[in-house]
Amino acid sequence: MTSAPEGAGRDLLGIYLNDHLAGATAGVELAHRMARSHSGPGAGSTMQRLAADIARDLSALRDIMAGLGVPARAYKMCAGWIGEKAGRLKLNGRLRSRSPLSNLEELEMLRLGVEGKAAGWRTLRVLADSDPRLDAARLEVLMSRARDQADLLEELRVRAADEILAVSR
Repeated sequence: MTSAPEGAGRDLLGIYLNDHLAGATAGVELAHRMARSHSGPGAGSTMQRLAADIARDLSALRDIMAGLGVPARAYKMCAGWIGEKAGRLKLNGRLRSRSPLSNLEELEMLRLGVEGKAAGWRTLRVLADSDPRLDAARLEVLMSRARDQADLLEELRVRAADEILAVSR
């Protein structure tokens, strides 16, 4: 195993956290858009609460980065924002309206994002054992919230798949 140059670990952590920041930015955009498209007392309020939780997680990531002295790279956040917008341009069998598959695919994308976020929290939790700037208890809470979000998204995804794909049987 070769040793890394002085400061390389800090640089790599900065890149890693900024990559998660880009993904979190895209996730917040997607969650808010989904909350707007699901109006009503059932799924709408659930998606609004979920979007608010995901936005709080983005704030938590920014706070953690600040505590570690890792600057947020605006170009990475812009890339996440643009990536989410570009994801809307996929062929969905409809030119002017949302496809019934849109909800299912968006739930799957958001679930993947939450799983990635959870992995990031777990990585930071391991680092917290040797870095006093990281709050292990806070990371445990963030990991638990990510698990709850993933479980909720899976319930919504299964329900959407059943509703959407049952029509094609």
